[in-house]
Amino acid sequence: MTSTPPEPAPSEPTRAQLESAAGTFAMLSAPVRLHLVSLAAQGEYDVGTLAERAGVSIATASQHLGKLRLAGIITARRDGRRHIYTVDDPHVLNLVDQIFEHIAPDGTLAPDPPLRRRPPHTD
Repeated sequence: MTSTPPEPAPSEPTRAQLESAAGTFAMLSAPVRLHLVSLAAQGEYDVGTLAERAGVSIATASQHLGKLRLAGIITARRDGRRHIYTVDDPHVLNLVDQIFEHIAPDGTLAPDPPLRRRPPHTD
């Protein structure tokens, strides 16, 4: 006898949301990719500029940028022979902003902002 999992509560993420979110976090778990996303969130850059600023080779940056594009985290447009990369999804921009507000420049956790109370959960 196989039991089916209960339906998620309205405020609870679905299995599909959990898997997609985990995939996004996995994509951002590599420091180089997170650095490239952070840079592209600040403006539009070609692969050479992103590679130089991230301290990696153009080949390495290009490989990571390709994965980030496939994941829908960054976008690219052609400018002549160059590709220009940027982050234009407001959700990704917010995610990047939030993580670097959470982590202080020395790598420790930043002080917590005032606690935001959630409304009580009702069934």
